[in-house]
Amino acid sequence: MTHIRLLRSALPLVITCMAASTSAQSFKQRAQAVLDSIYLTDTTMVGLLVHLEAPDRSISWTGVSGRSEKGGAALQPKAPFLIASNIKTYVSATILRLVEEHHLNLNDPVGPLITEKSRALFTSDGYDLQAITLTHLLSHTSGMDSYTGYGYIDSIAAHPLHRWTRDEQLERTVAVGTKLAEPGAHYAYTDANYLLLTEVIEGRTGKPFTQAMRELLCYDAMGYSHTWMPTLEPMPAGTLPLVHHYWDDRGWDSYGIDISVDLYGGGGIACTASDLARFNQDLFTGKVVKDSTTLAAIHTTVVTQDSLPSDYHLGISTETVRGLSAVGHGGFWGTKALYLPDLNTTVSIAVLERGHRATQKAVIDQMVGLLMR
Repeated sequence: MTHIRLLRSALPLVITCMAASTSAQSFKQRAQAVLDSIYLTDTTMVGLLVHLEAPDRSISWTGVSGRSEKGGAALQPKAPFLIASNIKTYVSATILRLVEEHHLNLNDPVGPLITEKSRALFTSDGYDLQAITLTHLLSHTSGMDSYTGYGYIDSIAAHPLHRWTRDEQLERTVAVGTKLAEPGAHYAYTDANYLLLTEVIEGRTGKPFTQAMRELLCYDAMGYSHTWMPTLEPMPAGTLPLVHHYWDDRGWDSYGIDISVDLYGGGGIACTASDLARFNQDLFTGKVVKDSTTLAAIHTTVVTQDSLPSDYHLGISTETVRGLSAVGHGGFWGTKALYLPDLNTTVSIAVLERGHRATQKAVIDQMVGLLMR
């Protein structure tokens, strides 16, 4: 009789788990059908990957459609890709971890925190490095110009296999650009801010920023087992080859361009759609930066003196999907990761041709729509 009572008491839990499993499986089938439909309507699409991390719905699913390169093999769910500027969320999280561990304060001036070479370089161009804080760098309100303008794309096209260094890119910031504004006066998105943040990370930890990020963000413990920086770190064991990214307007294939053009904090990480989504999910739910006050700082809005609106915060931006607020970041090659608090869900996506932003938007919209049913 005791065994019968125990069995009866366990039945509701078993039924609930079975229902959740069935529901999750049904969702995955619908989501894949939607993904395939969108892929087939975009006749020039190479391939796309999307991952949904929705723990409240017992969903952790990667869907793929298309190929890993033009005329190549079918895409695999665990295929890694270049996340480009999505790395800025990782860099921001690393700075916040150093704040959490009392090694930094977001109001610290950057002057003493960067290398002597960079300090001399930017001081010579009129930047007040005692007035520029970590918050200014993280929010792109430092007043610095961008090295990725002024013919940078043309220079890459002319010398696609040139191996850039971080110092070269910072020097280019000063050589071709000009100080845009005083710190806090104007928003201007520039990778130079994040290259300097990687110098800050190295200065405070005494380690290469790649190693420091890996350790502070706990890649191994959190299970981000297919995340690395090509050329700066070895590819993790068991990781599939990188997909090809394309920019058809320029005739670019990422395999024909040295990764150093976007490597040192402005871009650089390669990972799977699953790793990208799970990192963002873990970050925004307090599993990476655990102190709630420190984590909340990532949503800081710097109101610039020119009062021009910006949806950028500290390594993340805000947008709306189907009327729901979302936070995250996008990347040059057609990547994006968004966390939707109302659904406690993260969506990550990579379209393998950067011009297909409308397809990217349609996939995210449809996936969120399915979750809202």
